[in-house]
Amino acid sequence: MQARRSQSTRNFAVTPPPTYATAFMVLAGGVLPLLIVAGLLWFRRMDQDGLLRFLPALLIVVFVLGLSLLSMKRRSVALVGHVLDVRAALFRERIPVADFDLERARLVDLAERTELRPAVKTMGMSLPGFQAGRFRLRGKLAKAFCLITDRQRVLWLPLHNSKDQLLLSVERPQDLLDALRATLDAQPRRN
Repeated sequence: MQARRSQSTRNFAVTPPPTYATAFMVLAGGVLPLLIVAGLLWFRRMDQDGLLRFLPALLIVVFVLGLSLLSMKRRSVALVGHVLDVRAALFRERIPVADFDLERARLVDLAERTELRPAVKTMGMSLPGFQAGRFRLRGKLAKAFCLITDRQRVLWLPLHNSKDQLLLSVERPQDLLDALRATLDAQPRRN
């Protein structure tokens, strides 16, 4: 436990998601179900007994919406010793710096690099303006762990195995890349 505390930790600010990401979730997950219930009551398609039967489902929707909104606030990127620790909503990825192919790492715009766009969500959360978790990418359906809040400035960190990568929206991507390179240079070489 003491060894973990003595490791140096360096945090990198994550670009906040656009306000429309939260608004979309609130509208789709909160307002829409309420409008449906109000419409059913207004047009007399549901009576009070029906409303009482529907109420538990509505409460579950509101609870899941609240939990999802809270999880969107869980975004962090930290370099802990020789490990990059990324927390994205309900998901977390820890990768040793030595596993990254930092020579190929780049700051990319996903509008230009369409092969790096997340296409299929395998275990994640995806909204307009916010993607977190594990995805398959368009290009050859490669795997990626994503924390994307700004599609124009994404740090692409490929791994040496050529199959996996990280896509991160951090406010100062060059600082993170420089810190990863410095950490790699400071690591003792394996023989």
